[in-house]
Amino acid sequence: MRPAVRVLSFAYSRGDVPGADLVRDMRFLRNPHWQEELRERDGRDPEVGAYIAADPAYAAALTGIEAELLDLLVPDGTPVSVAFGCTGGRHRSVHVAEHVAARLRAAGFSITVAHRDLATPPRDGRSPGAGRTAVQGE
Repeated sequence: MRPAVRVLSFAYSRGDVPGADLVRDMRFLRNPHWQEELRERDGRDPEVGAYIAADPAYAAALTGIEAELLDLLVPDGTPVSVAFGCTGGRHRSVHVAEHVAARLRAAGFSITVAHRDLATPPRDGRSPGAGRTAVQGE
């Protein structure tokens, strides 16, 4: 039996995620927040995802994360929680969480995705963030 996997995105600016089995920092990837046309969108938006994925470090980072996760996901059915963080919890962490969740779902894992800070406006006050769906599950 494959374990259930909880995939979470979060903002380091709002604190760490207690209880996650694996936490990965995505702040090294280029930040869509600084692109005016992408700032108001989130990591689920295809253009935001393409911007992040164009970072030269992206492909190798995701390959490493996915390999690490598959090593962690032992077939004894124990649930696993993995968290991805970035500065504001709206772009990079959301995109990577969704990408990894989709890959694991395609591999037959039961996935729950939560975006802890997606509906929270960034601390700089420039992006409203209100009304966004924050939790998805299967």
